[in-house]
This record gives sequence, structure tokens and C-alpha cells, in this order.
Amino acid sequence: MIDDDMRYRAVDSRDARFDGVFFTAVTSTGIYCRPSCPAVTPKRANCTFYPTAAAAQGAGFRACRRCRPDSVPGSPEWNHRADLVGRAMRLIGDGVVDRDGVAGLAGRLGYSSRQLQRQLTAELGAGPIALARARRAQTARLLLQTTDLPVTEVAFASGFSSVRQFNDTVREVYDRTPSGLRDEVAAGRRTAGPAGGLSLRLAYRGALDSEHLIDFLALRAVPGVEEVVPGARPGTRTYRRTLALPYGHGIAEVDGLAFDEPRTRGWLDCRIRLADLRDLTTAVHRLRALFDLDADPDAVDEQLGADPLLGGYVRARPGLRSPGHVDPHELAVRAVLGQQVTVVAARTLAGRLTEKYGAKLPEPSGGLHRLFPTAAALALADPADFAMPAARQRALTGLCAALADGSVRLDGGVDREQAAADLLALPGIGPWTVGYLRMRALADPDVFLPGDVGVRHGLVRLGALGDPKNATLTAQAWAPWRSYAVHRLWAAVSEKKAPQTAPAVNGSAGDGPVGDGPAVNGRGVPAQLRGPA
Repeated sequence: MIDDDMRYRAVDSRDARFDGVFFTAVTSTGIYCRPSCPAVTPKRANCTFYPTAAAAQGAGFRACRRCRPDSVPGSPEWNHRADLVGRAMRLIGDGVVDRDGVAGLAGRLGYSSRQLQRQLTAELGAGPIALARARRAQTARLLLQTTDLPVTEVAFASGFSSVRQFNDTVREVYDRTPSGLRDEVAAGRRTAGPAGGLSLRLAYRGALDSEHLIDFLALRAVPGVEEVVPGARPGTRTYRRTLALPYGHGIAEVDGLAFDEPRTRGWLDCRIRLADLRDLTTAVHRLRALFDLDADPDAVDEQLGADPLLGGYVRARPGLRSPGHVDPHELAVRAVLGQQVTVVAARTLAGRLTEKYGAKLPEPSGGLHRLFPTAAALALADPADFAMPAARQRALTGLCAALADGSVRLDGGVDREQAAADLLALPGIGPWTVGYLRMRALADPDVFLPGDVGVRHGLVRLGALGDPKNATLTAQAWAPWRSYAVHRLWAAVSEKKAPQTAPAVNGSAGDGPVGDGPAVNGRGVPAQLRGPA
């Protein structure tokens, strides 16, 4: 917990680690800034601190045009917190209020609209409408300054219900008319519109190990849905994938950092093409979750770096993230597809199912030509198309049916404990799969997988005991960042050949290490030794 004096010291030192964690409003100027704003530090007596940009806007302050506080990474709290506020912020970030209103948001969370309004206002200084309005304003600025779309199209693409509401909000937040805001950026830096896609920067704080992220995603890339290709800039790679979004489909490209670029660069270059621009906020939110861009790597690395076992790896490779996913249903299906098989086999099977049951894009883009099949489509699929044992076929069909009818939910607003219980109640779904989904689909930062073969080999590689009981005891020191520790252990396995004397994994027929995680071969040792497990 930090108090206002600590916040002011962060502002005085222009500490970028706190960007997005809080905002500084200056009463003498009427503006609010990020903590790292390069402007002259205001007097302490003139500073008021707010937990969200929406709260600062609600108090009558406008966004600083120098530091652009609306473009900072989100607070790491919204990734990690499992309470009502954290769950609500994840859904608001995904655009639920814009699509379903406050009543729809409250319904997903299991609270009344009044209870939700009261709790968000008490903790964040703004209710769900104000929080969603702040995100709409940010999207509007992005579209105004990066495209030449007509202002009316920008208004509705940003989620506003009327042009008048759009105009009033832009004036209030930025102290500019929409056209004035657009004129701040030279016309030559803007694109014609969605045909060529939108270019933007995905901000992050601290260090970022993009090599680990790209390696992790490349190893698991489903043909037709994902690919990793050489980037346009020398020394870079680009991750590309299709997106199934509320209003249509999209194609996203995210560039990793070049080898000679600092890990603290502060942003990743991204390009998005959308069938419907109303999906922009949702697409950006899901890409940020995939790359874990709202994390606080300094807090994670400080704790794990002090551990005698992991410290050397943390210091040698700072900024390692815990990748999430753009579609929790897709991840759940892939986890079951890969149970007890190698990563390559799981990826091949996922590609075959995508080819038969995935929706085809109107036009292919490079190696991308389909969306991953929906749970509803796979629930009705021909079992003959599932090249797996009958027990796993039933597990996959049962999971897809539960996801399709809503009896199991994996969206950002679900209670993690409830989701875990619902998953475990399904036949063929065991603790490993539930933990893996909590870690990646539900952004739980504190998941440990003691029976995972990659974790066990990683522990042995570092000189520790790898059996589940001792692994669990060892991992207690890594809370609340055990998900990141799992990735550290997987990375340790990939650096050198794993010891052949490690104990074989004892996964049950319906669970155990999956193809979407570290794969195993018939002898219980990693089948993939290059790239992260």
C-alpha cells in the first residue's frame, strides 16, 4: 500500500513504474498527469491523487497533452485481483459496458447495478459508466490521431451512442474539439482508415522479455490461426493471429523487440485490421492480456530475484511475463486437445479441427485464413474428427457443451474459485488443466503446477527436488507470483537438455501435462527442448 507522500515522491522522481497505478491532478492547472510526466513537478499542496483516469475526469480535470495519461499501461491490480472490483475492471476493459450496459455488467458479476456502482465509486472514485466513458475517450483520441476516418464514424466506433455525447466527452477530457485533437498530429502520420489497418503502440512498464513471449507463442501457433514471421525491422519477429470479436473478426500483428533494443523500451508496435471498428477497444484489451502488458515486472522480479534458486535466472533474464490468451474458450479446447501428447501433435490436431470447423476469413492474410472453431461448433463435431482416445473425446465434447451453454464461464469477470470448481466437475478435467487455465485464461498470477513435467525438470535443473510434494514446499516462497515462477522453470528447461534421470510424470488419463503446455514423450521427459516449454 502506498500513501500520498509516497505518491508525491514518485511524481517528483518521475517514476514510470507507477504509470497507470495512480494519476496526479494539479489544482493550479486543472490537468491530470501520469507520475512520470516530464513537466515541472507541481507543488505538493497543489497535487491530488486519483486511482483512475475516470476519477480525475469526474473531478473536473482534463488530460495532460504532454504525457498523455490515457495511454499508460493499466494498473497491474486489474490483472491480479480476484475481488469484485478487479473482475469488473477486466470486463469494462473488454467493452462489456459499451455492449451490454451497466445492467449487463452487473449481471455477469452477480451483483445489482446499485451495489456495483457503490463499490466501484467507493474504491475507484468512479462508477462503471464513467470508467467505460474514459476508455471510449481514449479510443476516440487514438482513431482521431491515427486515421482519417470521418468524425461521425470515429464517434460510433469508439462506443459512443451519439455524436453529441462524443463531442462533449472529447472537449471535457482533452479540452479540444475532435477536429482540434486531430490537428495536433500531422496528416502524413495518419492512415486512410481500416482497410490498411490501425497502427498503435501497446505500452508496458518495466522490462519486457519479448523473446520469451514470441518463442512461447510460436511453439504453440495453430496453423491458419497464428503464425510468427520475420518482422519488418531488422532483428525482430512478428506474431500474427486472427481474432474472433463481438462485432466481427480481426487480424492482429505484434512486433517483438529487436535484439539491440532495450527491454525497457516501453511499448510494442502493433497493427490491427478489423471488420468492425467497434471492436478496437476489445481487441487491444485482449492483446494486452495475451502479452501480459499490464504486469508489474519490478515487483515480480524483486521477489523471485531474491530467491536462492531462481535469482540467477531472474537477474540474467529480467521482464519475463506470464502470457494470457485472447480467447479463454479457445485455450480450454487446446488444453484438452493436447492432454498427454506433444506440443507438435496438439498443434497439428488443432489445425485440422480449425480447417474443418473454423470460420473462413473473407480474404486470407499471409498464413492466416480461419478463426479458431467455437465451442458450440466443436460440441456438435463428429467424434471421428478427434484423433484421440474415447475418454478424451468425451472430455472435449463435455467441455465444449459446458462452455457453449454457459454452465462453465472463463471470462475475465468470473470468480476464479467458482470457475475451477465448475471445471473440475466435468469428466476428464483434472487439477493440471484447471491450474493451466487459471494461469493463462483467468490471469491468476499465483498458480503453481507441481505435477507438471516441465516444472519438475526445471527444479531438477536448478538443483532442487522435483517431486510434487517438495516442489509445492519450495514454491511457497514464490507466492504471490508462482505463475511467473512456472515460466522461469520452463525457460530453465529449454536452455539446456533436461536430465534424463528425472522421474516420469504420472498423469491420469484425463489430465496431466498438455500439448499446449510442456509436452512429454512416452518416457516422461520433455519432447520439446528448444524454446520455452
